[in-house]
Amino acid sequence: MVSKMKRILIGPPMKSTELADEKLTKFKALAVLSSDALSSVAYGTEQILMVLIIMGAAALWYSIPISVAVLALLLILILSYRQIIHNYPSGGGAYMVAKENLGLSFGLVAGGSLLVDYILTVAVSASAGTDAITSAFPALHEHRVLIALVMISALTLLNLRGITESASILAYPVYLFIGAIMLMMVSGAVQALTGQIEPVTAPPAYGAAVPGITLFLLLKAFSSGCSALTGVEAVSNAIPNFKAPAPRNAAATLMMMGVILGTMFIGISVLAYLYGIVPNRTETVISQLANAIFGRGAMYYFIQAVTALILFLAANTAFSAFPLLAFMLAKDKFMPRMFKVRGDRLGFSNGIIILGFFSALLIVLFNGHTENLIPLYAIGVFIPFTLSQAGMMRKWLREKPKGWTLPFAINTVGMLTTLCITLIFLFTKFAQVWMVFLFLPAVIYVFRKINQHYTAIAEELRIDIHTDKPCKKGSTVVIPVAGITRVVRNSISYATSLTDNVVAVYIGFDEEEIAKMEQKWAEWNPGVRLICLRSRYRSIMRPLIKFIDTIEWKTSATDHVTILIPQFVTKRWWHYVLHNQTSLLIRAYLIARKDVTITTVPYHLNK
Repeated sequence: MVSKMKRILIGPPMKSTELADEKLTKFKALAVLSSDALSSVAYGTEQILMVLIIMGAAALWYSIPISVAVLALLLILILSYRQIIHNYPSGGGAYMVAKENLGLSFGLVAGGSLLVDYILTVAVSASAGTDAITSAFPALHEHRVLIALVMISALTLLNLRGITESASILAYPVYLFIGAIMLMMVSGAVQALTGQIEPVTAPPAYGAAVPGITLFLLLKAFSSGCSALTGVEAVSNAIPNFKAPAPRNAAATLMMMGVILGTMFIGISVLAYLYGIVPNRTETVISQLANAIFGRGAMYYFIQAVTALILFLAANTAFSAFPLLAFMLAKDKFMPRMFKVRGDRLGFSNGIIILGFFSALLIVLFNGHTENLIPLYAIGVFIPFTLSQAGMMRKWLREKPKGWTLPFAINTVGMLTTLCITLIFLFTKFAQVWMVFLFLPAVIYVFRKINQHYTAIAEELRIDIHTDKPCKKGSTVVIPVAGITRVVRNSISYATSLTDNVVAVYIGFDEEEIAKMEQKWAEWNPGVRLICLRSRYRSIMRPLIKFIDTIEWKTSATDHVTILIPQFVTKRWWHYVLHNQTSLLIRAYLIARKDVTITTVPYHLNK
């Protein structure tokens, strides 16, 4: 039943030789890996306006120069990550760059930041997508948590089906979103040029003085607008997912993403200013802008629908990048080995499932209101931005290849800019990002402990193949029995095929019960000695453990002691809860003992 359901949900298993067919073309990769960055235009401008409105509507004109500054930073990041793609074609992005050039600790900081950031990406994207739906249909506001959880579940299942299949499906809404926003921008520009604009409120005079405006507030607005740049790094993390030549295709995808993102972001900022859009808690800026340009007709609802879709699908960037980064950390023994395993559909299924689970947990914990996580989400990616640029600077200085001065200058500007943004986030939004000082050390501590464990285990298990040979040992097999049944007969048959030193143990609660068992055993005469133990306190484990200790004392140090537990396997799954409780108890007690081996002999029932 479970297997059939799994096949229906994620499809039939794929052969390992089909992995090459799962690679992405540029246009599919743009849809999958750029959805996070492209979706940020739906709230990047809004984040700037929400800070500026504190000083009143007159301060909203500052959104234009701030948007231009964000656009300049985007250009720097695109050029910087293009260098990383060509120099680290195996993927891993900031983690690989920082680890190789700045040291392991910086690499773990970058990797840990990105992993947490991807979880936040899914939660924030699902929440933002829900906001777009509830802006159009306010009656659904009370169901925001359920809507977000349904969408996260759908994305998790879609990605479990394989990256190519998910890319084929997700390409349509991503390109529909790009088309819808471009159409809205063109329509708004035409209205502006022909003087047909009907502003929501009178736009403030551009360049007008705003009493009380401070540099601190402007920096805070700038850092809020930089949330539009999250997701830029995803392409460099997922280079192995591209068709050959992977670095070239990844670099081209990154450039396409940068052009589209920059055009849409600055276009929405300019239109929001021209139409006098004022941010509010009940309706998004995109919703107000679409309403002002098209009215509440079919086009408005189409834009809201594709905006909601792209905000949900922004999470898909994380579903593509998180499993790959987790795989690289697991390969370096800093995360559990399960993240290295490919699933039935050739994706890193464990990474996909873990990402879906933790992001859904955040949605529940924050009751669907994850807007307070956006600064934490942004700083989580600006830390790796800074470390990756610093790592590339170190690389150029160390290697000094031909023509290294230009890329060094690009990375230097990138490092200084992203470092400044990180510090701005810390100073202007400390109340919202202070948790980074708790979870980052905690994540790195966990990475270190996992690595220490794997290193210690490898050291303990390592053998010298020239001197460490298996040694032959005798074996004593103890079979706990509750009566004379086919299950016991099956277990004795198996035990006697391994060794002649087999003993059955029966634990009774009174003398009459023990006498009956001894008599029936003598009549059956299976060729195995029966030892009956009386339990004065109706306990099975105490007499059994005492007997095992006695057997060990009598057995030579070179012998194995095996507890062979008879167990029947029921035909229907729900029958299982009615049986085998004693065998489970015995295993639970003995599994921690170093001096015995536990074996289960199954007997399959037909009824």
